[in-house]
Amino acid sequence: MPATADLGCPDLARLFEVIDHCVLVHDAHTNDILWANPAARTALGFTLDELKPLKAPDMSSNAAQYARHIGVAWLQRAADEGRSRIEWCYRSKSGTDILSEALAVRVELSVGPVVMVQFRDIAEEKATRRDLTRTEARLQAFLRNLDEGIVVLDDDGRIAFAGESAGILLDRDPDGLLGTDFTAFLAADSGAVLRGVLKDTSRGGRPTDARYRLSVSDGAGGGPDRWFAARSQYIDIENDLRGLLLLFHDITDTVHTEEEHRRDAEYLNHLARYNAMGDMAMAIAHEVSQPIAAAHNFVAGALGRIGDTPEPASLRWGLDHATRQLERATSILSSLRAYVVRLADAKRSVDLGDIVADCAYFVDVRAREHQVAVCWERTAADLPVSCEQVLIGQVVMNLAFNALEEMARWPDRPGEVTIATRRGTDCAEVEVRDTGGGLPASSDGRIFDGVFTSKGNGHGIGLALSHRIITRHGGEIEAFPNSPRGTVFRFRLPLRGADA
Repeated sequence: MPATADLGCPDLARLFEVIDHCVLVHDAHTNDILWANPAARTALGFTLDELKPLKAPDMSSNAAQYARHIGVAWLQRAADEGRSRIEWCYRSKSGTDILSEALAVRVELSVGPVVMVQFRDIAEEKATRRDLTRTEARLQAFLRNLDEGIVVLDDDGRIAFAGESAGILLDRDPDGLLGTDFTAFLAADSGAVLRGVLKDTSRGGRPTDARYRLSVSDGAGGGPDRWFAARSQYIDIENDLRGLLLLFHDITDTVHTEEEHRRDAEYLNHLARYNAMGDMAMAIAHEVSQPIAAAHNFVAGALGRIGDTPEPASLRWGLDHATRQLERATSILSSLRAYVVRLADAKRSVDLGDIVADCAYFVDVRAREHQVAVCWERTAADLPVSCEQVLIGQVVMNLAFNALEEMARWPDRPGEVTIATRRGTDCAEVEVRDTGGGLPASSDGRIFDGVFTSKGNGHGIGLALSHRIITRHGGEIEAFPNSPRGTVFRFRLPLRGADA
């Protein structure tokens, strides 16, 4: 190795022979290449003898930033100051550009000062760095514009990381959130929920969802309550960031809408029960008056017989009939009481056929009042559903009463109202058919909107209530023409899963 012998450091040269970094040794005064290790010779594609006479333009990129005077100045800085670093693009013998990070260091050898240049290919590293920078910029842009806040909580519930969107949702500077106890933002009940999540969430476990109520105006409960839906999961990123990852977004408007729906449902229940009691009161007023009047007549007759004849049999006859009529009045009142006792707010398992049977008495009373025949077509199959019994009963009576009143408008037209039940594949059905005037053409799309009515004194609330009750139970209700005339109203409720 004559070249290494010229340097006077054969042992050091042998060390450089085996390292992967590329090494060039330049004369500190002339910048001539004195030696190159195998890694440098392989990367550049030149032998040592070919390298020695080469100058910067012979082994550098043609780009302006790699001009000869720039390279010479870089080597001179190292010779004068001891070391100098630069990003340099070497060019191999085959013309391939090698983007490198190069460090030039002045070294005092026995033969004189030299500048040792160490360089390594950084093309892939720089491309990777560009990709990472671009990806980071995109992620930052996404995080800044997310509607979802991101925080990571340690085991004590303190914020170890907070994204910019979290700061926006919490009305805080993201950096100022670090180290803050996240439960301080929560109402007491929500704080207990989060502590439970922190305790129960395991590494590698499935994400959990929860709702939290926050007061985000001042963090101390002084501002308006807001609601957030959050998904949480434990994370451990390269031992750098670990804890409970909480992704949350504002659902305050959704919660308020749900509260409005709940209040609306309560009002609907009240309205339906009020309507049901009104219908039953009308039936009671009509029915109870007859047996009570008859009882009065029988009692009056009995009293008259007491004056005309002493025969006890005649007296017993009058009193017995009076008793029967009074018992009939008692039965009517008992039926009303039994129906009212079944009023409930919660859904329960019941047979839809039983609900229809409970309504039959009141429907028949109204039918006799209007002198309209009612045909009952009840299936023998079970119709198990889960529903609020009184509300579904109200729908049955609303549809039946509407049909009876429609038929009463056509006293000269023979016909009847048919009430049928049947079991479908996955639903229970109730159908009410009349042979009246049918639906007006103008009713399209308005039959259940709360304003449609074909009655002169009607207000349309019955059909609107019926529609809302059925859809709230996951069912559907429809109206369509009967054949050859009249209207069909039909509603379906889903069968209970275990019995369907």
